Amino acid sequence: MSITVHGVMHGRTIEIDEDVGVAEGQKVEVQVKIVPMSARKPGEGFFRTEGALADDVEWDGIMEEIYKARKVERRQVPDLEAP
Repeated sequence: MSITVHGVMHGRTIEIDEDVGVAEGQKVEVQVKIVPMSARKPGEGFFRTEGALADDVEWDGIMEEIYKARKVERRQVPDLEAP
């Protein structure tokens, strides 16, 4: 049986991301392949999707509703003349 799973090194221990269904104490053979770290910067995913909905008329309507809802006054002004 041969499967491929991913994990993270912690010292001399590899923490596997999922249950591989191997009995406790079962001997296994492990082949390690280094997975390169992502060169992406935080927030880069947002920039890659920028403009994806630019020509979507339905989305424009949704955004307009959100914009109007945010402009509604929600603060409660206290009644200073109350006893």
